[in-house]
Amino acid sequence: MNDTPRSAKPALSQSVVVAHLPEDGQTFRVTPDEATRAALAKEFSIVAIPALKATVTLTPDGRGGVRVGGHVEGTVRQTCVATLEPFDAPVSEEIEMHFVPEDRLPEMRPGAEIEVGADELPDPLVNGAVDIGAVVSEFLALGIDPYPRKPGAVFEVPPLPGAEEESPFSALARLRRDEPKGEE
Repeated sequence: MNDTPRSAKPALSQSVVVAHLPEDGQTFRVTPDEATRAALAKEFSIVAIPALKATVTLTPDGRGGVRVGGHVEGTVRQTCVATLEPFDAPVSEEIEMHFVPEDRLPEMRPGAEIEVGADELPDPLVNGAVDIGAVVSEFLALGIDPYPRKPGAVFEVPPLPGAEEESPFSALARLRRDEPKGEE
């Protein structure tokens, strides 16, 4: 029996082969259907994704790589950390990435320093392609608030039964008054 977990297929996947792109690039519109949005919500552990759309432009860099730019916009339904009520929140993220063939990636040795210029380190192309669905998913995830709070929500600590309103200093003074006096 094999207990090794299989890698799950991503909820949103759309591969584009870089060699098939026109020199001046190509723009893609990504609008996942309801079932895909539900799968993404489950993947991100949120209530739902009522709306999601993205525009992604792939432009070859002339050296086998591709620059990816665009915008992700949508609405996510999350559970408020203060009230535990579901609410909708907007997500809007700009996409900017650079993918290159693996042979153009800087060599990564343990303990070695890597100089990063104005651009971040590029991501590797996988089999000469970019999965724009995975890119959209990644930037959607970046836009999701990890501690969502419904607008106007205020968390109030419920009073303990039988507890009086008392400042910490008055409680300390009471403790000091109540402590037994030692013999001198």
